[in-house]
Amino acid sequence: MSNDFGRRYEELACKYLEKSGYKVKARNVSYRFGEIDIVALRGKMLVFVEVKGGSSFSLPRYRVDERKLRRLELAAQRYILTEKPVFSEARLDVIEVLENGKINHLKAVGRW
Repeated sequence: MSNDFGRRYEELACKYLEKSGYKVKARNVSYRFGEIDIVALRGKMLVFVEVKGGSSFSLPRYRVDERKLRRLELAAQRYILTEKPVFSEARLDVIEVLENGKINHLKAVGRW
């Protein structure tokens, strides 16, 4: 997936989140061991989002494996330690953006 497609998928995911009542706090937060595509807040729930896009024939969600989830968890922990956001709960989500424009929001995919 090229960077242009990745940016487009992330933009669609942000619009979806905002329409669903989330406030996007940060995008593309990068640490040496991992990156967070989107950090959002809904009420007191802090949500770390991995965005995957592509065809409905090979669902993008299957590219989020255990290794990717672990790196996302580490990045989320670092974000919490360095940014000190106000929240009461946190979770890891995957947003899948399909080529036909359909968006699937998979909530609480991590071990948190």
